[in-house]
Amino acid sequence: MTPNFLGGDELLEMLAALANPIRLRILAQLAGGRDYVSHLAREIGVSRPLVHMHLQRLEAVGLVTGRLELSEDGKALKFYDVERFDLHLTAATVAAAVRTLTSADPQVSAKEDS
Repeated sequence: MTPNFLGGDELLEMLAALANPIRLRILAQLAGGRDYVSHLAREIGVSRPLVHMHLQRLEAVGLVTGRLELSEDGKALKFYDVERFDLHLTAATVAAAVRTLTSADPQVSAKEDS
């Protein structure tokens, strides 16, 4: 992912996804190459369900992608890769993104829609 411009809502979602130490550890681990949930959980030292939840969040904003594959013993494993991204934050990029926000607080709007 190398967009020239992220809209305000997309920027907020990406920053929110990155604002978690477990998700940062997952990205750092995947920067070394693709991996699957169980191995990531062992490497990072957290439970598989927790890793899976964080991977879903990273995948939702396009920072990682997952692909289901069969291992040699016939097990289905979902391998994750980091997507290419380059995020440059400056006052000007933030100002431009703010002009495209769809609401004052997207989190509040999402809760109201539920």
